[in-house]
Order: sequence, then C-alpha cells, then structure tokens
Amino acid sequence: MNRLIIFLLCLGFAGSLSAQKEDPVLFTVAGMPVKVSEFEYIYAKTNGKEATFSKESLQEYLDLYVKFKLKVKRALDLKLDTVPQLIEELKGYRKQLADSYLINKEVTEKLVREVYQRAQQDVDISHILFALPANASPTDTLAAFRKAVEAKRTLDAGEESFGNLAARISDDKSAPRNNGRIGYLNVLFPNGFYDLETAAYTMPLKKISNPIRTPAGYHLVMVNNRRPARGEIEVAHILLRKEGKDPAQVEAAIRNLYEQLNGGARFEDLCRTASEDIKTSGNGGYLGFVGINQVEQAFEEAAFAIPTDGAYAAPVETSIGWHIIKRVSLRGMQSYDLVRPQLEMKVKRDARFELARTAMIATIKNANGFKETRKPLLQFAETANDTFFTFRWKASETDAREVLFTLGEQKVLLGDFFSYLTENARERMRLRDSNPKEAVLSLYDLFVDTRCMQFEERQLESKYPDFKALMREYEEGILLFEATRIEVWDKAAQDTTGIQEYFATIPGKYVWNDRAEVTKYMISPPDMIHVEPARAFAAQNDKEATLEKFNNAGKRVVNAESFMIEREKSPESTELRQWKAGEVSPPNVDRERDFFYFLKVEKVIPSTPKALSEARGYVVADYQDFLEQKWVASLQEMYEVKVNRNVLDKLVRN
Repeated sequence: MNRLIIFLLCLGFAGSLSAQKEDPVLFTVAGMPVKVSEFEYIYAKTNGKEATFSKESLQEYLDLYVKFKLKVKRALDLKLDTVPQLIEELKGYRKQLADSYLINKEVTEKLVREVYQRAQQDVDISHILFALPANASPTDTLAAFRKAVEAKRTLDAGEESFGNLAARISDDKSAPRNNGRIGYLNVLFPNGFYDLETAAYTMPLKKISNPIRTPAGYHLVMVNNRRPARGEIEVAHILLRKEGKDPAQVEAAIRNLYEQLNGGARFEDLCRTASEDIKTSGNGGYLGFVGINQVEQAFEEAAFAIPTDGAYAAPVETSIGWHIIKRVSLRGMQSYDLVRPQLEMKVKRDARFELARTAMIATIKNANGFKETRKPLLQFAETANDTFFTFRWKASETDAREVLFTLGEQKVLLGDFFSYLTENARERMRLRDSNPKEAVLSLYDLFVDTRCMQFEERQLESKYPDFKALMREYEEGILLFEATRIEVWDKAAQDTTGIQEYFATIPGKYVWNDRAEVTKYMISPPDMIHVEPARAFAAQNDKEATLEKFNNAGKRVVNAESFMIEREKSPESTELRQWKAGEVSPPNVDRERDFFYFLKVEKVIPSTPKALSEARGYVVADYQDFLEQKWVASLQEMYEVKVNRNVLDKLVRN
C-alpha cells in the first residue's frame, strides 16, 4: 500500500466538498485560509454517524484539523511543493484519478441513477416486431424500417387496433396469443434494448412510438400502464401436477389440502407428504425470490396478492398444475447506496454504457468547437499497406505537421496520430484481418475519442469542485507525509541517543508477561498411537531422552522444538493451565500442518521489564509520537492561528 493511501486512510480526509454560496473563512494558519465548507464536509465524512455537530465535537475536530493545517503550512515553507519527485508523484495520482473520474461522473453515475429511478416502476408494454437477423443487409434493414413506418401510419390513423395489427403482422411468435402485449417489465431490459427501455419509461401512455431498433429488429411500442414496482417476493409452494390426470380430481385434491391448512395443518408437513415438486417438497416447498415476469402470470398475481409473511394464497392453476403458494417475505426497493454496486456492474456490462460514453464525447466536441480536416487523414489512409499491421511500420515525417482537427484552442496534428499509432502497435496488429485503409480510419476514431477525453480531463478542476478538492487533499497529503518524514520519522529512526534518553524516562512501560520455555513434541497421524506413550514419557524425561526412546531403528516418530512463549500473548499459552515447570499440555491437532502435538514447560520466567533491545520497535513508535507532539507544539509557536468563533458557532446544531 503506497504512503499516500496509508495517510488518507489514517486521517479519513479523502472525499469531496460541496459548493456553498456563502463560504466564510473558519480559520487561518499564518494567513492561509480554511473555509467552512472544507471543514464541515471533512468533519462529517470523518465522523460518519458520530458527527453530532455538537459544540464539543466540533471543537475537538477543529483542534485536530488545525494541527493538520499547521503541518501543511510547514511543508509549504520547506518548499516541498517544488520538489520534482513529489510533483511527479502528484501527477501520477492525478492521472489515475482522472482516467476513471470523468467516466464515473459523466457516464456511470448518471446511468446507475437512471436505472435506480426506473426500477421504482414496473411498465406494462405491447409491441409489434419487424424482425431482422444480426447480419441483415442494408436492403433488408430498410425494408423492415418501411414496414414499421407503414404500420405506425395505420395505427395513428385509427385504421386498426394495436392488438389486432400485432396479432396479424408482428414477427413475435407470441403475438397471435397475446396481441403483442408483453406485460409488466422492470429494468434492466435485455442488452441492446436500451432505447426500447427508454421508450417504455418515458413515453405517454397509449401512444405509439416511432420505430425503435434493437438486436431483434424494429419495434413499435405502446405503454399500456405503469405501477409502483412490485420488487421480489420470497415464496414456497405445494404443487399437484395435472399431466395425465383427471383435472377435476387434481383440483379437488388441492382444495382438500387447502382446507387442511385452514384447519391447522402445517404447510411444511403437507408439502413433504403431498407436493409433487420433488426438488422442493423436502425443503418446505421453498422456491426463493421471484420477481415480475419470472413465473407464469397466474402464479405471480397470486403470490404478490398474499398480504403478510407466513400467509398463503388459495389454490391457483398454472400450465403445469395447481399450487398453494406461501409468502415467506417481500423485498421491496432497497436504498440506492445498498444496490448501487450491483447496478454499476450490470450497467458497465450493458451496451448502454458505450452509448452514453459516445454521447459524452459528442458533447465534448460540440462544447469545444471540434473541427476536422479529413484530407490529410484520407491521404495517409490511401497509402497504408499490409506493413501497417506490423512492428516494422514507420510513419512519414513529411506531412506530420498537417492539422487533423482542432478542439478548443488545441490543434491536433497528423504527427500526433502517428505517435498514437506507434504507441498502440498491438491495436494495429489486432486489425490485421481488415483492409489497411479501414484499419487506419477505425484507429483514427479511437484516437479522436482518446484526445477528447484527455482534453476534458484537463478541465476537471475547473468544472468539478469535487475533483479540485480531492486533488488538493492528495497534494496536502503528499506534502504532510514528506514533512513528517523529514521532521519526525527519520529523526526518530536515526536518533539513537534520543531513543535511549526517552526510554530512560519511562521505566516499567514495556514489560514481559510471565514467560515459559516450552518444548513442542510433534507426531504425524500414521504414528498417532505413540502420542500418549510419548506424552507420559516426556513428562518424566528431557527432550533428548524422549527423542532417543521413540526414534530408533532408523524411524523418526517424534519431532521436537523448543521456544519461549509469553503468557496471554503467545497463542500456545492458552493450552497451559498451571503455568509451572514440568506441566505437560493435553494432546492437540495442528490441522493446517497435519500433526498431533503436546507442550512441556521446561522453565518459567516471572514478569520482568523489557530491555531497550527487546522493545525497540514499540519504543521507536512511541518516540515518534513524542517527537511529533513536540513538533506540533513548535509549529503552534511558529504560526499564528486565528479562528472565527462566530462562524464556528453557526455550525453547532445541538
């Protein structure tokens, strides 16, 4: 873990700041201002649910944050912000952040919130499909589109109802049965159906959409209704199958079971003895969670109509038989923060993600006056040959100064594109099955997208206060870390005399608990019959005698090792009960390394103070804290801190 991440985790200062119209200065450190918005956000972020905004809590955190800013001020006075290595380190962090920040802000976050908002409703839609194969020719595509346009004209003119027309001309095989009515759906629609989903959630009811293209072809869509989302219901059932039986007898049998339930019989008992769902009958009929359109409509309607957990519905018939459905629980819409990670994974796998990214790049172009000069590109593309797909390819230098496009005040040259192609040789080779000209044009589109993203990333601080604040925190974190290293940590590690003097001021702070020198005897499973005899013998004899007795005739049965353990701190100490010389522990098993073992106490050493050499790690850490306290005290004398008490008082909420 790198040093900046460690620092941010310890202090909890990573985050973003909310913009405020009125943002007064809360305090200054030697004239360096800290505004109330910065402090308020960091206080809330760091304290989480404990952020009570009480006067005592705010004052306590203000003291901590003032110390933080004192150290930052010292780092600036040491001119650490001019150290090339630290400047490069900050640039590296910025690049890592910027690469993902823009996409997350402009694409991912918007799409996830859109999905969550849509998920609050179920949509009941009908459609007419004009099917197209994945490899449809332009001629076939145009023909399907014209059919869709003509069908919409027919519907708009009122010449035929949607249901009748769907049953007559739709390529959806279920249309003759359901008149094109799909029923209620919820997000996400299948991959590639984002435009259809958008229509379903945004169109007025009973209106006919324009033709919508999906991987299946063209669709005309009508929204019949919208309702609050049902969510998911956890259910169990008792099933009696119909196939090969007298329908009347099956219905009579299920109703008899229902009467038994109403008479006090246990659902689980009847399920075990009567249900014909062999997969679930032994488990109380448990089916798990089901959502809309995952089971037959009759089953779904009956299940969601059950009013309370533990209750069950009257018998309901489906295509396979009769069911008595029991509601286990109902899971409605969960909070955004809870479902966001799952929604984000789904969104990033969906085609809508690339559509949104493409739309974002188009917005960047429009907002920054993107102008293209394709002549130099096309001239270069015409000269490309099969060498373009190899590492041997080299760009011509004669026309490298030609302008390909402008974006804002930036001119992007053909030479810039050549550099991109050189750096992305694998992308060139990946397209080796393409025509060279087509490959050049395809890579050019990727190049333009890349440069647009880079252009926008350079504007992040000016466009997004959150990003600007985050970068400030990274910069201050790097500076503070370096200043603390110079002023405290390095001194503590190298100051041998200072450590010795400090250690002399705290006698008795570092103490050994009672310790014991123990011997651990180990026996592998094939020789486990020797565990008790070896344990009894070792209790009366030393290690050498025990090993000599049980390891003879060239066979090693017992292994042993001696070491020191500390009472209540060493894991092995829990196996000893008397903590006295000669004690032998009960036999135990080391399952990880697969052997039996027992311990014998050879000697007990009472509690004693640790020598400096024995406690050096703890002493150095405490000495660092000691030096840091002295450092902060010196900074408080060096820099004047002014706190605006009126501003602080306005933050108090209780």
